[in-house]
Amino acid sequence: MAAARARAAEHRRRFDLRFEAYFAALPERLDTPPLSRFTPRCLELLRDLSLRGGKRLRVALLYEAARLVTTEPVPGLAEAALSIELLQTHGLVHDDLIDDASARRGGPSTHEAYRREFPDADRTALGLTVLAGDLAAFLSMRVLLEADVPAELRQAMLEVQLDAAAETVTGQIVDLERDFLPIPDEEFLHTVCEYKSTRYSVLAPLRLGLLAAGADLAGHDARLRRYATLVGIGGQLRDDYLDLFGDEGATGKSTGADLRAGRRSYAVSALLARADASQRAVVESALGDPHCPAATVEHVRGLARQLGVDGKLRADMRRCADAARAEAAGWRPHWREEAVAFFEGLPPANVIPGHDRADGAR
Repeated sequence: MAAARARAAEHRRRFDLRFEAYFAALPERLDTPPLSRFTPRCLELLRDLSLRGGKRLRVALLYEAARLVTTEPVPGLAEAALSIELLQTHGLVHDDLIDDASARRGGPSTHEAYRREFPDADRTALGLTVLAGDLAAFLSMRVLLEADVPAELRQAMLEVQLDAAAETVTGQIVDLERDFLPIPDEEFLHTVCEYKSTRYSVLAPLRLGLLAAGADLAGHDARLRRYATLVGIGGQLRDDYLDLFGDEGATGKSTGADLRAGRRSYAVSALLARADASQRAVVESALGDPHCPAATVEHVRGLARQLGVDGKLRADMRRCADAARAEAAGWRPHWREEAVAFFEGLPPANVIPGHDRADGAR
């Protein structure tokens, strides 16, 4: 696991330099109205959000997927990495708008930045935010067309990204639908996770890296999907766990955001499923209340611990991690040992340790 983290950190360091160079050159490469003041500001906000942080896990997955095939330099990977992270920027801009989130990665969300600039023009702030997210999505596709690779490969990579983008939007739709269900079952929660994040954050980078390295996806797609699904669910379980049970000092995020936003996450849904009528009433009264006080969030957290929700989520994370590691181990007959080891070492990062005797006990 330590080796996987070190490799991922190196991929991030190199990519961040390239991403910064991309945005520095973008104003000269993009044909924009010369008299517009709003367009340069839009590009500035997209640059700020894109460079502000993030683990760049998608970039690491992309480069390590290529290393499954070869250690030689692979043309097209740099453009694919830019495409992946620009699509992520698109998602962040629109996610924060949908969630009415004011902050992202230690700074204002794009929507919040526009609201501050146009305090008396809400429709303008809203419109500019939507358009900023749209622009990031189109730039994501445009950068792939600039890859110096054969036309057939360029077309295949573009198809992967276009499919991932469309599926992510449908995932966002299903994500909103989830919160209208009294208690979503795990199958529905897994579907939301797969479409909203797994397909573009895990599966697409794997496919793009292998394609660029010259692999034929037809014989491998099923195993890629199995691995991506397990890693994606494990990551979402971790995020949902930390939202309810995390230490704000360690995570840098306020706890209870899902509760206040009315999101029936893995944690909230598990709590509702285990609660009795009176306990459920307490949770439901807090769900969707943006002004829910910290004391109420703490009370709901206590109920969740009392009902073993924290243990259940940790146990589910471990099962996903173990299954993902086993899946990656099965790649050895097909691909390079060193790169396979990276994918084996990655899933345990999603596991949050706890007391085994409590995990899943209720």
